[in-house]
Amino acid sequence: MSRDSLPGLKDIVEAARRIEGVAVRTPLVESPALSRILGPKIYLKLECFQPIRVFKIRGAYNKISRIKSKKVIAASSGNHGIAVSYCSRLLGKGCTIVVPESVVQEKLSAIQEFGAEVVKFGRSSVEREMKAREMARKEDASFVHPFEDPEVIAGQGTCGLEILEQLKEFDSVIVPVGGGGLISGVAIAVKAEKPSAKVFGVEPSGAAKLHAALEARRIVTVEDPKSIADGLIPSSLGQLTFEACSRYVEGSFVVSEEQLITSVGLMLREAHVLSEPSGAAPVAALVAKKEIGRLGECVVLVVSGGNVSLKLLNRILSSDR
Repeated sequence: MSRDSLPGLKDIVEAARRIEGVAVRTPLVESPALSRILGPKIYLKLECFQPIRVFKIRGAYNKISRIKSKKVIAASSGNHGIAVSYCSRLLGKGCTIVVPESVVQEKLSAIQEFGAEVVKFGRSSVEREMKAREMARKEDASFVHPFEDPEVIAGQGTCGLEILEQLKEFDSVIVPVGGGGLISGVAIAVKAEKPSAKVFGVEPSGAAKLHAALEARRIVTVEDPKSIADGLIPSSLGQLTFEACSRYVEGSFVVSEEQLITSVGLMLREAHVLSEPSGAAPVAALVAKKEIGRLGECVVLVVSGGNVSLKLLNRILSSDR
């Protein structure tokens, strides 16, 4: 697999073998309560049940297990850093994570729990990546990108493989979009095996880079992206993820902060699942009630993670009373 080309189904199948026993095969469960409230028949792909409570373990392990250098460095707002730290520990590699100065404390604690060194730097993903790449050059370490890497995308695509194995009949899949690694991998897998199925993204209104890119037919950079869904705020897609989304993704739903908050509460109250705002974003797409007729009768929602801060959770539960 070339470093500059998208993975194919074969690469995703190989990644599934590689990550077996590290990433778990997460449940895909029907939610009658959400189906009744939101309209279509809803299934939840619970990536929040991974050992580190987020899908990122898939791509991180697939990538790091193939790295020969003794140390890896990554830039992350939280979840990618947790995954890289966890997988580096399993594989006996040194690890440094560059995080924003405003990093969520619970995510910082999780990164440190697995033994990574943490460097706080800047506020934007661009600043963090530049710092991490500079450190990797100086320390002869390998930089692990959160989404712009074919091996990371292939690892994330194993989530799509599992959906195909767990549910034979579905009309569409909704996937949260940060930099596009997860939706790219899922879309490649789903479209290869079930071309009739539709794949949609969902993004916060303050960081709707996929929606803008699909409309403009080019990569669009969002200035000063902001959202309560901190896992979905990279300022742009990468070249690889833009290529994958242009080929395989039907569109992207844009949701408000209020809809994200509502959806975390809805998931907890009706489905009894604790998700972070990024993970609840697919529910928010249905709460928004925009163009949901495009989805069909049976919809899979990828609940990408459950690393929610206690402060935010308390705020959501208070507003839900």
